Amino acid sequence: MIRQEDIYLKNTIVHILDSTVGMPVLSDTELEHGSDFADFIKAHIAKITSGDDLKSCSFSEDSVVRGYLDDLEEHGFVKVSQDISTHLFTIMNQNIDIPPADFIICHFSANENTYLALLKMNYKTSYTHHTDSDAFGNTNDIIKFKAILPNESQKLTEAAVINLTDYQIQLIEKKYDVNGTKTNYFSSLFLGCHGSLSSKSKLSIVTKEIDKVQKKYFDEEEQYAASMNTKNIIYTELEEEGTLSIPDVLDKVFPEKPEFREEVTEKLEKYNISEAEITPQNTATLKRYEKQCLSTDTGVEIKIPMEQYRSGDSIEFITNEDGSISILIKNIGHITSKM
Repeated sequence: MIRQEDIYLKNTIVHILDSTVGMPVLSDTELEHGSDFADFIKAHIAKITSGDDLKSCSFSEDSVVRGYLDDLEEHGFVKVSQDISTHLFTIMNQNIDIPPADFIICHFSANENTYLALLKMNYKTSYTHHTDSDAFGNTNDIIKFKAILPNESQKLTEAAVINLTDYQIQLIEKKYDVNGTKTNYFSSLFLGCHGSLSSKSKLSIVTKEIDKVQKKYFDEEEQYAASMNTKNIIYTELEEEGTLSIPDVLDKVFPEKPEFREEVTEKLEKYNISEAEITPQNTATLKRYEKQCLSTDTGVEIKIPMEQYRSGDSIEFITNEDGSISILIKNIGHITSKM
């Protein structure tokens, strides 16, 4: 994680990569670092490196971008940024589903290391005012503007921070259609790198594989209880330990069913995470487990705070004679209606 207050910006440049116009608009000069703009860049860098969808990667031997970084000292920041941006634009121009963007490249230091940040600012569509003046006065209008950049509170979907000491990469990315297949083009085609799954992806895979086994072997009533118990175990581990050991979680989820535990482990081995520890950085990850949401086939949705589930005094699942399930909410002091 890189904190915003630890970042010192050295060089920054922006290139316009709008594939709808057929060619990139490359800048020949660096940007000035006003205080507001500097805070804008720093906020995005800090947000990238603190999220749980962050991947840690290494360059492949044939990476084009890695080759350009070797030229940084000889050719200079501006030339290398142009080469990197042209490489990205070529990929974008060949795959129309990849959104156009302004591409900000930033050379900075933090915590005694130097980095290169590659920030793809995908365009947002919004409205703004426009004024025309003629002999009769001003005419104000509202127009749709299609090249609005994400503000500093919004999360980028494709970006990377490269440590220029060891060339390790921290990146976030989103899949887009490439030749008809959803592909992580930012890592595979552009950066030419490979690495581990993000903490967010690991958590998602673990919970999904546990859920598949529970649905396979448990009846409907058991599934509700098992699912709630699993989420409670994950929440407790994250809350108390700050990290999640996958073998420990499986032991607690299936304490008397080693065959179920083994089945999940085999599935996780395909992702190379069967023995992994997951350590989320973002508090939002823990908050996802603070409340559990249940949806019924009748369209009713119920949010159950994990504290209430743990107490056992507020929620009761009842199996009726016809096999249907009733949910009893107990000890209610008052009810508030929210629109």
